[in-house]
Amino acid sequence: MNRIIRIAAALALTVGLATGVFSSGVVAAGAAISGEVKKIDESAGKITLKHGPAKSLGMEEPMTMVYRVKDTTMLKQVKVGDKVTFEAEEAAAGYTVTKLEKAK
Repeated sequence: MNRIIRIAAALALTVGLATGVFSSGVVAAGAAISGEVKKIDESAGKITLKHGPAKSLGMEEPMTMVYRVKDTTMLKQVKVGDKVTFEAEEAAAGYTVTKLEKAK
């Protein structure tokens, strides 16, 4: 009986931890960041964005950064000077924009 209780407790703890990590990851990945397009390099698949704090990426201060883009067709939808909202994620090769839209 004791063994069953320990197994059930371990399972409950594992499920609780996995659910907490998963839900916090979803929130971070879906956090939109406001910015302005400063440069577009279609051949390299990169975009330079000036933006405010990006808490989902651990950036507390406004900055200008070069990002890779997940899909290069996103670069055709914007031009230098456009105000945008975007989502990005950190990868081994740097930060990658996963979603990019002109601001409304």
